[in-house]
Amino acid sequence: MLELFIGESLGETMAELGIPVVMHRRQKQIPRHAPVGCAACSNRRPGWFCSLGSAVLADLELATSTISLPAQASLFAQGEEARCLYLICGGYLKLTAGHPNDRQMIVRVAGPGSMLGLYAVLSHGVYEVSAESLTAAQLRPVERERFLNFLRSHKEAQMRAVQCICQEYRFALQDACRISLAETVAARLGRLLLELGHQIGEEKSEGRLHFPLLLTHEEMASMACTTRETVTRTLGQFRKEGWISIEDSVVTLHHPERLETLI
Repeated sequence: MLELFIGESLGETMAELGIPVVMHRRQKQIPRHAPVGCAACSNRRPGWFCSLGSAVLADLELATSTISLPAQASLFAQGEEARCLYLICGGYLKLTAGHPNDRQMIVRVAGPGSMLGLYAVLSHGVYEVSAESLTAAQLRPVERERFLNFLRSHKEAQMRAVQCICQEYRFALQDACRISLAETVAARLGRLLLELGHQIGEEKSEGRLHFPLLLTHEEMASMACTTRETVTRTLGQFRKEGWISIEDSVVTLHHPERLETLI
């Protein structure tokens, strides 16, 4: 018997004519909905707001919008009233503090997953730092009252807010230790590289850390309390020793433990 695999309507007609057929009903395909929005973001990081549970995260998305910021653009300025906080979805920003007409100190570099302005919003105060984009960036702004209502509705988000405040405290402590406790330029620069590796980088095989080179040597000198020439010379020494490499604007810390011995 010849078996024909054909459509259902044609098969019925052929059966009426006495032509043997084998009918195979097409199984109904169940649509699979791919995750969208924050749930589908590849930049989600453990411990930040973007790693909340799916239901809580969906409510956060309802309270936010999405904006794009070009490189070298100001997001907010130190001393401004904190009416919004910002979740970084993509790109990098630098946070600075100081007098507007005087020298600015770079506090840290913030990348995907960071929440900017959290303390200022929770305290109904002003931004304690200024934020400027280092690269093109995508952000989710949340108005203060909307965010406070969101926290009231979700205990998980409340705990995450506490964790993020603790994270900010740890960053501030790292800055103080780098500036005050490291006796040599090599130690201060080594600590800075380790901080950037852990804050905005990724850990690869064998404990190596990779992160984008976003700061100029002059900016790194400001954070390490030294001169641009000294940063250039010290980085060259680290590269000569094989502790780090810099290729295509990406820094690789091959031996983080060697840098830690300097501290």
